[in-house]
Amino acid sequence: MILKGSIWRIRAALMLFIALLVSTAVPLSLRADEAKKDNSIRGIFVAPEYTGVVIPRAQELSLDLTVKNKGKQDELVNLVLTEVATGWKARLKTYGFGITGTYVEPEKSKSITLHLEPEGEIAAGQYNFAIAAASLDGSQKSACRITVIVEGISEEAKPKGVNIATSYPVLSGPTDGKFEFSLEVESKLDKEGIFNLAAQAPERWEINFKPAYDEKLISSLRLKPNQSQTVAVEVKPYPLAKPGEYAIGIKVNSPEAKGEAELKVILKGIQKMDAGTVNGLLSLPAVRGRESNISFYIKNTGSSPLTNVQLFSLKPENWKVSFDPERIDVLNTEEIKQIEVVITPAENALVGDYSVGLSVESGRVSKTVELRVTVQASTLWGWVGIGVILLVLAGLVALFIGLGRR
Repeated sequence: MILKGSIWRIRAALMLFIALLVSTAVPLSLRADEAKKDNSIRGIFVAPEYTGVVIPRAQELSLDLTVKNKGKQDELVNLVLTEVATGWKARLKTYGFGITGTYVEPEKSKSITLHLEPEGEIAAGQYNFAIAAASLDGSQKSACRITVIVEGISEEAKPKGVNIATSYPVLSGPTDGKFEFSLEVESKLDKEGIFNLAAQAPERWEINFKPAYDEKLISSLRLKPNQSQTVAVEVKPYPLAKPGEYAIGIKVNSPEAKGEAELKVILKGIQKMDAGTVNGLLSLPAVRGRESNISFYIKNTGSSPLTNVQLFSLKPENWKVSFDPERIDVLNTEEIKQIEVVITPAENALVGDYSVGLSVESGRVSKTVELRVTVQASTLWGWVGIGVILLVLAGLVALFIGLGRR
């Protein structure tokens, strides 16, 4: 009996020990599983504030998106526009700059903006856009879709617009010139509005908007109902632009109205010339009363032809200067023309240096070359002097001979 009681006591103690072990082990394993489960929870979610938007006409709009981290650890989320409707430009941005991803803390969310902009005239209809989000390792993904419905505008609901008028829509001049158009912009709205100014010009051309009689630059106008204001459009062509006609589109836009006008610039190229002597010398010997010749060249170094090229001279009194030919009807780009110049000093010109200017003019372009003409004594008088000396010597010889005979 004593042995049997001992066995029962041992069994009871053993069962109590096992019960205590199980009671402590199960909560620990549960807590470990729960901790492991908590650490393994991950998830990201991207969704727009509004999945569908209805607008009366195609216009720029910004929609808010929320990127949420549903997990227990930090996430770097990449964002991609997977679908953009035809005729629209779309980008994800925040604080004015575009983004391709964002950092989100555990159980936190970030707000970003989807900016949509029509590229031109957008017809009424439905337009779809899609955004995809993925964690940095690619294991967590989410996507959303936004529908933009553009309604048609009835004739009664269309904006009254804005009038743009100009008295001189076409200006012409040299490529290196500056052109200034004057536009009269009139609001036809029944309320005050701000109108943005924009220009579409050839590549590398500079277009500036200025108030009338003011040098400050502007990009918009504030107009009251039926108010008009004069705007100057300053155009600076690209210096290497070729001669020809160039169109410049002007757009005046507000949320309620828009207007367009077309200006035209006719470039005649750059008029430049070079001139000088053929041999490169700017000095010339001459004898008074006698002709002296020098070859003179004219070269068109501009980008447009030179017409009615005339030659003039600046010479001392009673001198003569002639050109052959005396004028050139047309001198094309890079063309060189040689001119023969005949300079005749006056009969009473004194021996010495004189200045003679040779000028070439074609419209607003001119070039002057200054020559130094050295007037020398005539060789005839030299021979006359030699003859007189010889006669004197002959007379002296004859005189000595006659005296010697006596």
